[in-house]
Parts: sequence; structure tokens; C-alpha cells
Amino acid sequence: MNWLNSEAFTVLDQHIMWADMIGNIFGLVALALGWRRNVWTWPVQFLAGLILFGAFYGHLAGSAGKQAVVVVVALYGWWQWQWQRGKGQGKGGDLTVRFATWRERAGMIAAAAVGTVAVALLFEAFPKLSWDPWPDAYIFVGTIVAMYAQARGMVEFWFAWLLVDLVGVPLNFANGYAFSGFVYVIYGALVLWGLRDWWLRSRATAVLEGAHA
Repeated sequence: MNWLNSEAFTVLDQHIMWADMIGNIFGLVALALGWRRNVWTWPVQFLAGLILFGAFYGHLAGSAGKQAVVVVVALYGWWQWQWQRGKGQGKGGDLTVRFATWRERAGMIAAAAVGTVAVALLFEAFPKLSWDPWPDAYIFVGTIVAMYAQARGMVEFWFAWLLVDLVGVPLNFANGYAFSGFVYVIYGALVLWGLRDWWLRSRATAVLEGAHA
């Protein structure tokens, strides 16, 4: 499997690695499935996380840690969406989405802030873990928050991904993972599209529930 960490081709003096390319293609598919609220987003995210972990391991601790989180949370998300579908909250493999409560939002923001500081201090205490402690910590913790929100069917999931990508894109380019940087431009478009779709569906669900109240 050493070929995964070898160069596939070069574009604009940027070296594209096989693992970086394949993992991000799977990531795009997973994001598209997540936008469609399809439970198969989680197995695809699991596979993408495994491949990208191998690509980043030993170079970008925060990005590698992000993929480790993707792998673990993908299992949780798969269980959570299957459970909600079993309760009749989703139809045909889809999930009913909603906005988080203010209490949930406050909890996620607090967890992101405290977690980022704690992980960054850990990276600073052990420099071999990360070349860029604070951005790596931000990406690592932000990914946990984003995927938790996705697993719970919260519209805020898309906002969280946008905030993670604002740091992740330049960091990938700066560290030679050009394909990740290019793909995140497409991610951005899908995230905005997915945000619009989930937003509208959450409002439609709220209106329907109000009519039945």
C-alpha cells in the first residue's frame, strides 16, 4: 500500500499524492450523501477518514487527528441515523433535520473553545505532535463538533464545517496537500448547497409539526 503515499501527478507545480486524491474524492461523495441525508454518508466517511489518516500521519497531527475523529464519529453517526430511522424520524434512508436549541449551540461553542485551547496546549507541550499547534487544534476540535452536529441532524453542522475549512484550506496548501486544498473549494460549494437544503427542510418540518400540534 506504499503507492498510496506516492505522487500521482503534478498540477501547477503542486505534487498530488494518491492518498490525498482518493481520500478526498471519497470525502466529496460522503458530503454529497450527507447533503441528501442518506445514511450511506457514514460508511463512505469512514473509508475516506482511513485513507486520509494515512496521508497526513507523521506530517500534520491536527489533520491526521481530524481523520481519526472522522473514523470514530462515522461509526457513531451510522448508529445514530439508523436509530432515528428506526424510530420513524427518517424515510428511505434519510434523516429529519432541525436547528439546534440555544442550549445545544452554547454547549457546542463552549466545547469547541475549551477543547481547542486544551489540544493546542497539548501540542505545544509535545512539539513532535504538531508543527502548527493552534490551527491543528482548531481543525481537530472543530471536526468533532461538526460531525457531532451532523450525527444529531443539526443544521449547524454546515456552519461548523465552513469554520473548519476556513483554516483547513490554507493549512493544506501550505503543507503540500494541494489536492485537499483544491477539493475544499468544491467542498465549500457543496456545504453552501447543503446548508440551504437542510435549512429549508428544517423550516418545512417545523411548519408541519406546528400544523399537527
